[in-house]
Amino acid sequence: MDKPILLKGMQIYSEKNQFYTGYIKITNQKISEIGRLEDLQDITDAVVFDLQENLTAVPGFIDVHIHGAAGADVMDGTESALMTMANTLPAEGTTSFLATTMTQEQEEIEKALKSAAGYMSKPQPEGRAEILGVHLEGPFVNKEMAGAQPSQYIIDPDVELFKKWENLSQGNIKLVTLAPERPGGKELASYLSSKSIVASIGHSNATYEEVKDSIEAGCTHVTHLFNQMRGLHHREPGVAGAALLHDELMVEVIADGVHVKPEMVKLAFKQKGEEGLILITDSMRAKCLKNGQYDLGGQDVTVADGKAVLQDGTLAGSILRLGHAVKNMIEFTGCSLEDAIQMASVNPAKQLGVFDRKGSLAAGKDADIVILNEEHDVVMTLCRGEVAYRKENE
Repeated sequence: MDKPILLKGMQIYSEKNQFYTGYIKITNQKISEIGRLEDLQDITDAVVFDLQENLTAVPGFIDVHIHGAAGADVMDGTESALMTMANTLPAEGTTSFLATTMTQEQEEIEKALKSAAGYMSKPQPEGRAEILGVHLEGPFVNKEMAGAQPSQYIIDPDVELFKKWENLSQGNIKLVTLAPERPGGKELASYLSSKSIVASIGHSNATYEEVKDSIEAGCTHVTHLFNQMRGLHHREPGVAGAALLHDELMVEVIADGVHVKPEMVKLAFKQKGEEGLILITDSMRAKCLKNGQYDLGGQDVTVADGKAVLQDGTLAGSILRLGHAVKNMIEFTGCSLEDAIQMASVNPAKQLGVFDRKGSLAAGKDADIVILNEEHDVVMTLCRGEVAYRKENE
């Protein structure tokens, strides 16, 4: 058995929403002890990391909507692409994520689902971000709100086809983006709800009343608020208005300042509060790479000046890092670090039903831990008890 790991001397943001100078002991990938520094017993058998009081330990971030990073994309349909993502993401504080597909030919979607199932069927190594399942974004969306989803492959929601994909994924689809106003939309939302799969409204032209009906059918989530959805209008609140008004809906936000203007991010935060938002990246393969030409779902994407766009200028995912989204959220809204952690760690864990082991720092939970400096930059990340990233000179 490996030696326990001891982190000590830093500030800790505990599950009880308290900051204190303390220690975290890790045994067999789990947090075995957590407490105040003065209560630490003499431990001679541990690998000790002496950290400074200007550093803060927070729970690992969870990205429920990410397509790719470092040249890899979920739609590559290979386990090596998933491994590249899992290796890369700890540098931005992400310790677990949903491998997110996109609208494509059915054979390509099925290839991606099979590769994710294969990857998840084996023990996932500590020291890498953990794949918690699949986010199926498309093809059950609305062509009028396609965005970067190739419209020629968009189809109406289909419960029987989804059941086939559910089997191919070995039950690992955890979240589905759909347009509930399309034929079959409410039926699919109801089926997903019955299977405890998160049904999310996205790439949707639904009216406010149609969104209300979809909530009754089982929708509990909204995919990238304001992007590719019927917007807020004073005579038709649309999907955006319904998302802001209905507490039943957990809402994703891409806080890069590109997809959503900072003032609109602030509006969403003021309306939904820290318990109603989830920070996501929606990033594509160009994240962590240089400006240039890339591919997204078979489409050419140009990355420059912090934007990823199709040839017609449509935004095509992001190159946002989740650690930057946390910093941006604090800057855009004036929220506290505690609020940002709620949106990056706690809310996604609860929405995916994994809060019993993820999303906060407490004894018995997975040792997914991020160390931030005073500027809230990620300086160290542990994934299930193993150091997955450490910034030089820290």
